[in-house]
Amino acid sequence: MAVEAARRVVSDDGAPGAVYFATTTPPYLDKTNASAIHSALDLGHDGFAVDLAGSARSAIGALLSAAATGGLAVLSDLRTGLPTSIEERTGTDGAVAFLFGPAAAQGAAAEIVAQASTTAEFLDRWRLPGQLASSQWEERFGLDVYLPLIRDAVARALADSGVEQPDHVIVSSPHARAAAATARSFPGRSAPAEPLPLGNAGAADAGLRLAAALDRASEGETILLVSAVDGCDAIVLRVGPGIADARRGISVADQAGPGRDVTYATYLMWRGLLEREPPRRPEPDRPAGPPSARAEAWKFAFVGSACTECGQVHVPPRRVCAGCGAVDRMERRPLADKSGTVATYTVDRLAFSPSPPMIDAVVDFDGGGRYTLEVADAAPEEVDIGTRIELTFRRLYTAGGVHNYFWKVRPI
Repeated sequence: MAVEAARRVVSDDGAPGAVYFATTTPPYLDKTNASAIHSALDLGHDGFAVDLAGSARSAIGALLSAAATGGLAVLSDLRTGLPTSIEERTGTDGAVAFLFGPAAAQGAAAEIVAQASTTAEFLDRWRLPGQLASSQWEERFGLDVYLPLIRDAVARALADSGVEQPDHVIVSSPHARAAAATARSFPGRSAPAEPLPLGNAGAADAGLRLAAALDRASEGETILLVSAVDGCDAIVLRVGPGIADARRGISVADQAGPGRDVTYATYLMWRGLLEREPPRRPEPDRPAGPPSARAEAWKFAFVGSACTECGQVHVPPRRVCAGCGAVDRMERRPLADKSGTVATYTVDRLAFSPSPPMIDAVVDFDGGGRYTLEVADAAPEEVDIGTRIELTFRRLYTAGGVHNYFWKVRPI
């Protein structure tokens, strides 16, 4: 999800100086997860990439760090509650990315004009390492602690910005009652938009709600972002002249509506809460470190090669041209943003897959290149010869404690 969001804001015009990845559910501990995002964006080996993990407040840390350095803030989270719990019913998985430029950049979509924070140590929500779901203290206690912290931070941020009443107010907090009380206490000038059909998205929540506000905000308007997690962070932003150009893809509200239904049993299996019988086939081997490192640009960024003699595109990259036989006459050919067409496909109901059946498609990419890839987000009846597809970065499987990240395709 983090790569999916980041790909929509990073262009070929210039690489961000740093990548800050915020999450409460990192795929790895004792290893930087932001480096996988960095590689999937084909940013080479220059630049800084770091995780900010542990609590939903890491999202604000990523935003402020990226704003200070002109970097990329990627907020992504996966929320799991125990079966039948409120957390399961209201949790949301999601990701959002914000690209920051110099503070005085012309044509920015928005700029931060003031920020204030409060911090307190109290036990409201927590999760021990290795646990799937969080625990939460009784709501009245959290409400009494949060509200004074929120009022203090918001008052100082508004005073520093010189804004008496912002046009839009966004409130994000894992404490639902504190969020609702804050929204009533600090209304915006503009009529509130239709509520997003989202629960709390953890580290991605504040960013998703900010992105939804930027979807509808106009140049010159102000936005108050209130994030209450173990304290409160209040940020005042002013919408700039580049807001229209910065909107890429469909809006947050439009993305929140449609979706693909899955059975409850499938959801529990994907979350690791229900063990199913695997296919009677050998499980895949653990991905090895050395070959993954040697093929980093191919595996993570889907970079092929093109022959400089005859122009033939090779996927994966190779030294010897399959067309004219030229040796070491290749140039890089990034393909992650290329669409393609299904040449032929097969449906395998016996192969090992976390989400059977597996659909494998031979894809002809626009501009050259052919490769066989697994199809995601589609049922067998939705794939046919001639189906238009696009690439998406996914986890194929996990074996021996190693996640095998690569690319799949999905129908456009």
